[in-house]
Amino acid sequence: MPVAERPVPVAERRMPVAGGPVRPSGPPLSYADRVLVHPRTETPAMKIHEYQARDILSQAGVPVPAAVTIDSFEQAAGAFKDVTRDLAPNGAGQKLAVVKAQVHAGGRGKAGFVKLVKTPEEASEAARFMLSNRMVSVQTGPQGLEVTRLLVAAGVDIEKEYYLAITTDRKTRRHVLIASSEGGVEIEKVAEENPQAIVREPLHPLLGLQPFQARKVAFELGFTGKQVNQAVKIMLALARVFLEKDCTIAEINPLIVTPASDDHPDGQVLAIDAKFNFDDNALFRHKDLQGMFDPTEENPSELRAQRMGLSYIALDGNIGCLVNGAGLAMATMDTIALEGGTPANFLDVGGSASEEAVTEAFRIILDDKAVKGVLVNIFGGIMDCAVIAQGIVNAASEIGFTVPLVVRLEGTNVQAGRKILENASAKLPTLQAAKDLGDAARKVAAAVA
Repeated sequence: MPVAERPVPVAERRMPVAGGPVRPSGPPLSYADRVLVHPRTETPAMKIHEYQARDILSQAGVPVPAAVTIDSFEQAAGAFKDVTRDLAPNGAGQKLAVVKAQVHAGGRGKAGFVKLVKTPEEASEAARFMLSNRMVSVQTGPQGLEVTRLLVAAGVDIEKEYYLAITTDRKTRRHVLIASSEGGVEIEKVAEENPQAIVREPLHPLLGLQPFQARKVAFELGFTGKQVNQAVKIMLALARVFLEKDCTIAEINPLIVTPASDDHPDGQVLAIDAKFNFDDNALFRHKDLQGMFDPTEENPSELRAQRMGLSYIALDGNIGCLVNGAGLAMATMDTIALEGGTPANFLDVGGSASEEAVTEAFRIILDDKAVKGVLVNIFGGIMDCAVIAQGIVNAASEIGFTVPLVVRLEGTNVQAGRKILENASAKLPTLQAAKDLGDAARKVAAAVA
């Protein structure tokens, strides 16, 4: 294939923001979009809802508008009255609130699942719409997501929007504060279109973010008067939460300044939306965070895999993959794409999976109705090829392989593994052996074409 026609590899399609890949710039929901941070190579992250993130900020001393959560449209009118009770009417004599779907996906506003409402009746109407329709955005795919919970928050007038986040800079191996005077939009878009608008301030490895650093950033962002101390307080609180809660990202977007008023001549600095992801490896010391996990927002197959100690991420292709090692799995997906195929999943069985775990891995792959072929690519160092082979045979006995199966085995106990497959050939009529990764990718891509 000519170089100009080759698919761009996963690692080359990511757009750096904090010194490393954050989100790819290509089409949404492709295999490169989903496999950005993988449990065996980077930090697995647990997500929480916006209402939970707002609670964490509030407990840390960050000012956020009043809000309540509801799970039925009948509760919306009362919620509107509760959150607007202490609000002063705007210039038009109205009190405003915002109704927001609580899902683990972006693009809510464009999808119509964030609505500004002016009356209890409008709040009820917005809630009825959101709870009776699936939210479809660029991050959900055409199937969309079911909405079961809403956030009703007090509306605020906005003079200016900012972006604040703390994450890890892979280049310097330090935590970094990322800030921008262009808030309310995706930071990746700002990084691409106006990179000079982004301010980066590294955190000291032991001392964290220092007050003088926060003041420096506040002035760079253009805060003035009493806004400066308010912004500094928020930055220091965000940094403290990031470290205390073992976050992989702590983000406020947007951080806003309200218009000047008699009570606040310089305006108020408020956080009106937030996002936190947490390091799964540290959850054992955060019982409160464990209670925030929402399994209904996760892919059921990914949860099944997690229970078996497997690293699985569902994708949107039609070639199932079972590989040992995250790096080899990424290379396998790139090679499949090079040969014109599309991976249906990322699945790393690691180096110590049992026969039961391998068999369950095949069940998970074959439960995906989009899978038209399966590629097994094993380079056994720690992983025993015989265990993989027996897992294939077990899956064939319990489930049956009706789709093409291409297997490439090399490494520890490979001859025993090949013998197991050879003896079970009657159970595996669709099996094809491959001599190397390139050969395997060509065969499976051709089989599903």
